[in-house]
Amino acid sequence: MDQTAFDYLKRILTARVYDVAVETELAPAPALSERLGNTLHLKREDTQSVFSFKLRGAYNKMSGLTRAQLDQGVICASAGNHAQGVALCAAKLGCRAVVVMPTTTPPVKVDGVRGRGAEVVLHGDSFSDAYAHALELERAQGLTFVHPFDDPDVIAGQGTIAMEILRQHSGPIHAIFCAIGGGGLIAGVAAYVKALRPEIRVIGVQAADSDAMKRSIEAGQRVTLPDVGLFSDGTAVKRVGEETFRLARMYVDEIITVDTDQVCAAIKDVFQDTRAIVEPAGALAVAGAKAYVERAAQAGAPLRGEHLVAVTCGANMNFDRLRFVAERAEVGERREALLAVSIPEQPGSLRRFCELIGARSVTEFVYRMREGGRAHVLAGLQIARGGEAAALARHFAEHGYEARDLSQDELAKLHLRHLAGGQSAPARGERLFRFEFPERPGALLRFLTRMAPDWNISLFHYRNQGGDVGQVLAGLQVPPGDEAAFQAFLDSGDCRHWEETDNPAHRLFL
Repeated sequence: MDQTAFDYLKRILTARVYDVAVETELAPAPALSERLGNTLHLKREDTQSVFSFKLRGAYNKMSGLTRAQLDQGVICASAGNHAQGVALCAAKLGCRAVVVMPTTTPPVKVDGVRGRGAEVVLHGDSFSDAYAHALELERAQGLTFVHPFDDPDVIAGQGTIAMEILRQHSGPIHAIFCAIGGGGLIAGVAAYVKALRPEIRVIGVQAADSDAMKRSIEAGQRVTLPDVGLFSDGTAVKRVGEETFRLARMYVDEIITVDTDQVCAAIKDVFQDTRAIVEPAGALAVAGAKAYVERAAQAGAPLRGEHLVAVTCGANMNFDRLRFVAERAEVGERREALLAVSIPEQPGSLRRFCELIGARSVTEFVYRMREGGRAHVLAGLQIARGGEAAALARHFAEHGYEARDLSQDELAKLHLRHLAGGQSAPARGERLFRFEFPERPGALLRFLTRMAPDWNISLFHYRNQGGDVGQVLAGLQVPPGDEAAFQAFLDSGDCRHWEETDNPAHRLFL
């Protein structure tokens, strides 16, 4: 055992967490286990009193402060779960707590912090923005900063999860999966596991649009992401911690990335097995375990009969977000194919196309006649497995219907399926973009006012699904002399954007 692992082993074994935390259940997920061909155990940190593991590290840090430090007060920056942990611990220890949270934090988390007596300061669009402001307040008010991840005491507190896992399951474990934001959870888990059971693989899971730890390990140094996706707000960190990066490089076996659809499918999987609704960050580990098993099968070395552990690390989910989760879960589970099909515009053509669909369940059906004797259909069809979408497209093509699989096309999934119609003639010079910006009251107006008044909007579709981001599809006609100003608008960094002008779905349906 190396010295670092030995040091953290001692820290974790002596961590003070159980004044506020409970030893959570390590529960099997029977339905998902049967589908995976392996036994998946869920470490139910979503059942803590603050619905997250974060109170472990917060209390281990705060309980070690002097009375003078506690009397002065503590401060933290957090997207929500660490904030609730600090607020609870401050109430337990009888001290003032100031919590700086991004303005994009779901209300359920803000309310949870305020309800435990902490002072909430909303600042910035991401954890990094909130963190910088918290450091300013720390200096100005003489508070003690309680870091959400990059602190040995916080890391050791989170590592008690691994201590419980190995005590609760003494038999063989193939791998333990942990979500990664700043890295505190996986750093503590990995240090403990590798000290005692080095044969167990420790695998990190990150959202594909917030993969700072994966990129940092690949680069050999900490990197700062220019922006992060906000769907998994609990792991939306642009730059990982110095100490967590060091430990992850030493002890984490690999990092898997998953997309939004896979996370939504994992939320549904956890619900079906437990009737509990975890937040996106809380489902990352489950999504990673599923991807890991699927990857092994595709490589011709299927994983069978192994024991896997996924830490369901949080359940602070806005109820309104569930409509988005439900919509995307079917795609993430590859149970829906979204196809664009061109058919001859002639009597009986649509009926013949429906006959080819047969008894398959239809989830979406948009039909639009176009010029040139053709019509276009956007069809959502239930399928049993991922490869079936491509097979369906080939099946339609064999019968003379040109088909294109749009199941992984964000334009189609986010916007196209909610738009019906088409244009009689193309809008001259139209460029099509998807925009994503932090959602808050007035966000859409602020987005529109940043556009020059002589940029004509030829198409506009806005979706607010109760989540952290607003999503806009916009067709824009920019005068030739305004290209530089338009590019500056795109490069401003105020919102993420993707150009869809050349997307085949644009030409077919919009």
